[in-house]
Amino acid sequence: MPKRKVDSENRAFNNRWEAEYMFSDIAGKPVCLICGANVAVIKEFNIRRHFETKHKDNLKDLDSEQKKQKTEELKKNLAFQQTFFTRAKSQSEAAVKASFIVAEEIAKSARPFTEGEFLKSCMIKVFDVLCPDKKQMLANVSLSRNTVTDRICEMATDLRAQLSERSKDFIAYSLAVDESTDMTDTAQLAIFIRGVDSNLRVTEEVMDIKSMHGTTTGKDIFENVCQSVTDMKLPWDKLIGLTTDGAPAMCSAKSGLVGRMRVKMQEENCTGELTAYHCIIHQEALCGKVLKMDHVMSTVTQTVNFIRAKGLNHRQFRSFMREIDSEFADIPYHTEVRWLSRGKVLNRVFELSNEICQFMDSKGKDSTVLRDEKWKCELAFLADITAHLNALNLQLQGRDRMITNMYDAVKAFQVKLLLWETQMQKCNLPHFPCCQVMLNQISTNVFPKTDFADKLSTLRAEFARRFSDFEAQKKSFELLRNPFAVDVETAQAEIQMELIELQCNGTLKAKYDTAGPAQFIHSIPTSMPQLRLHAARTLCMFGSTYLCEKLFSVMKINKTAHRSRLTDEHLLSILRISTTQDFTPNLNELVAKKRCQVSGCDQSI
Repeated sequence: MPKRKVDSENRAFNNRWEAEYMFSDIAGKPVCLICGANVAVIKEFNIRRHFETKHKDNLKDLDSEQKKQKTEELKKNLAFQQTFFTRAKSQSEAAVKASFIVAEEIAKSARPFTEGEFLKSCMIKVFDVLCPDKKQMLANVSLSRNTVTDRICEMATDLRAQLSERSKDFIAYSLAVDESTDMTDTAQLAIFIRGVDSNLRVTEEVMDIKSMHGTTTGKDIFENVCQSVTDMKLPWDKLIGLTTDGAPAMCSAKSGLVGRMRVKMQEENCTGELTAYHCIIHQEALCGKVLKMDHVMSTVTQTVNFIRAKGLNHRQFRSFMREIDSEFADIPYHTEVRWLSRGKVLNRVFELSNEICQFMDSKGKDSTVLRDEKWKCELAFLADITAHLNALNLQLQGRDRMITNMYDAVKAFQVKLLLWETQMQKCNLPHFPCCQVMLNQISTNVFPKTDFADKLSTLRAEFARRFSDFEAQKKSFELLRNPFAVDVETAQAEIQMELIELQCNGTLKAKYDTAGPAQFIHSIPTSMPQLRLHAARTLCMFGSTYLCEKLFSVMKINKTAHRSRLTDEHLLSILRISTTQDFTPNLNELVAKKRCQVSGCDQSI
């Protein structure tokens, strides 16, 4: 005989049982309103037996009307209890989520972990004045140092997990690697990834930060980068490019990171060739050194240091500038590490050359060099060309920059150099305002136009030499910029057929003319997989290590003399939260995990 199945009998709760037996239907189960017990089967016999054996004697004096009133009271009490626990649960979730939000802001603002307790005390005092009835809700938010630390680490882990999940869809990716030391002299290796998926969506995030407490040779850097790639489970055959700062440990063809990475890719049987770049911003800054005008810069530096290094001289100089009603109240410092500061200092010294000479004379310092016309011409030229270099430097900076656009900016600057060289030979100086000022003060024969034209020619040659690795990718870049203008015969064999179809498609040509190169990339049909793959390989290229440098700036702000004991794990978590742009922590999931904890209330909140 088959076993009886109660669920198949479709029993239903009868409303008359509420007043008669003090039972109510809750979530499909009959529950006693008096003691909270429930019966397994919705059956009048079971309900009646429970009532008669447990509660009948206590309610025998009540008539039918009183029983109904008693039932309504019990139902209200039960509803209140359910609402109370639901509200308490909701408040608990909100308190946990609030602690995550505050911890995230603490990490992004480079505040110490102990700031959470300070913020909480301030907010409690504010609530005590504005809404004292809700002060207890804020008191439930845990913002202790340990809690804030845990929250930051958990959010950083979640961000890394999101990046790892998205990286599974990458069809091409590149790495940007740079190394710097923190204030405790620990070498921090920053590894950024720029990946492109099948939808040609670009993801540019920090992949890992490795703390190197020993040596920082090419082998050490290579092992750390390999470990990060392995941990992220990235396929080696999809690695397209590697951009470094140009240090020997990074770019050496044999013992450096680049050489070892190429050997590793051969061992992994990768068919593609690793394209290695020296950071385009760093190379642009190095190009300026070919001018060989250190004698001008050293004099400027000595002069500025004389004015700014001693407090008395600095105060007297500012007072002197106020007395003569100068347009400028002070003169800035120059720091070699901050490349852009050089242009500002040179320009300010040139504009205040007469005032500086007067001040130096009043202090008994020799100002002969500062008054020399040839030296002032060289100062004017250096100030103007440095201003142009700084403008290019700023143009190359930024996040989510396409390598093709960065190279276009460099090529444009090389063309400008050729124009300036021609104009300099003719003393036509519309783009060199400081030189124009000097030319108005002295005769054309005295102005060293030939020397300056030669320097511009030398600078242009240096740009061509240093950016030869980018020039080698010119055809590849052109295919991404304007595929309709590419000669099919010179293109790679695997994309020639698709390229012909693309160039003969009038609809796609109209889209390109309307949307432009950056937006048109996403319009390449999926029926042209080789063209999309080529676009992805070019899109994923890093042109510079700007993101690494930006991360190091955040690191310097966080790991200071007052936070020198910040651990490597905590520093990594802070930097990941501070620099991540494409992802946000899944706070709801993190809060849900906290709710699943069954240990203690203090631990879950």
